[in-house]
Amino acid sequence: MRFFPIIAVIGGFATMGYPQPAPAPLALNVVLQECEDEELQEAAMNALLQMDAERSMPLLMKVLERRDECSLKLRRKAVFVVAQQEIEGTEQILLRVARTDPDEEVREQAVFWLSQVPGDGAVTALDSILMESEVRAIQEKAIFALAQHESSRAHEILRTYVERADQPVELREKAVFWLGNEGSAADQEYLRGLFSRVESRSLKEKIIFAAAQNETVENRDWLLAIAGDANESMTVRKRALFWVAQRDDLSVADLGRLYGGAAEREMKQQILFGLSQRDEAQAVDQLMEIARSETDTELRRKAVFWLGQTDDPRAADFLLQIINQEVQ
Repeated sequence: MRFFPIIAVIGGFATMGYPQPAPAPLALNVVLQECEDEELQEAAMNALLQMDAERSMPLLMKVLERRDECSLKLRRKAVFVVAQQEIEGTEQILLRVARTDPDEEVREQAVFWLSQVPGDGAVTALDSILMESEVRAIQEKAIFALAQHESSRAHEILRTYVERADQPVELREKAVFWLGNEGSAADQEYLRGLFSRVESRSLKEKIIFAAAQNETVENRDWLLAIAGDANESMTVRKRALFWVAQRDDLSVADLGRLYGGAAEREMKQQILFGLSQRDEAQAVDQLMEIARSETDTELRRKAVFWLGQTDDPRAADFLLQIINQEVQ
């Protein structure tokens, strides 16, 4: 990363003993102060991307300081351009914008681009936004940005945040979601371990969803275990079963074993639905066996119902046998 001898201060551009940076071309200053030709202003902002930071930063700082109505689009663009500058202090500029700009979209953009700034400084800035902002949308952007950041510390911050009972559960759920979608194998293992430590049903369901989006063998077996855990609530178990049943690597035999081990009618009904969604011939075999031998009349009726939804010709023959009272 290149470092230029400039100190960026929103509200002024101080040199503090350093040589005064070369000014941006006067023409660009004039263009960006006008409020009539948006296309020309857009071209001027794009031109700043081609300049080195020493010349472009003074003008970008002036744009970010503006609060007039016609500067809104310019400030949004300026946030992006600042994020592309490989200079010391970029994260502090974006942090200040995220905290002070009057436009929420500008603030959100500043938070987003912090995710692209390398180093612990950007992570620290995002952590402070997450913990100190009073705007929910900004906090959500900070969570997303931390999940996107390449630093391992960023994910450690999200893990810590998920377990903070004093924080809004909706934001903790967002952190779980992004850890599941953007996280490493270590994050996946962490979420599986976290499941037993949280009391919130909604958090548990978010962890299940996160595991379902990462089709590892470990997550498949874990979801099956949750589905079969009588100590969990029926809602949570059914959610785990719903997602694991969508996986191609889950065998019909796995579902059959789960059915045999389930004690509750509601759970068995969910497993019957899972069997009905499978294309394998073994799923039809399983449904016919349940319709033939299940002692719970309601469950036998449900198995028959799902057999009626399949195109397997054996199902039609089996239903005719039921009608003719030939099923043993």
